[in-house]
Amino acid sequence: MTKDRRAALVRITGRVQGVCFRDWTREEAEKLGLDGWVRNESDGSVTALIAGPDGAVSRMLDHFWKGPPGASVADVASEEASSAEAPAGFRITRG
Repeated sequence: MTKDRRAALVRITGRVQGVCFRDWTREEAEKLGLDGWVRNESDGSVTALIAGPDGAVSRMLDHFWKGPPGASVADVASEEASSAEAPAGFRITRG
């Protein structure tokens, strides 16, 4: 991972399923030029892998706290990840 590129594995909890959180995440990530994926989890959370320029990753982490209309985010937990694990582009996947 280069100094200006980073990746984060993120778990978002709260009311984040059934409110278009995955579609919103993909749209926001594409606006920021991020690579990665997002998926729903069986426990009601959403997990995302985001990779790209450090500033864009930081902005996306901030965006996760708000989410789309209708979402109620309780927590955003992130850990550093390898940017090599992120696919090119951004996609919605299944868990």
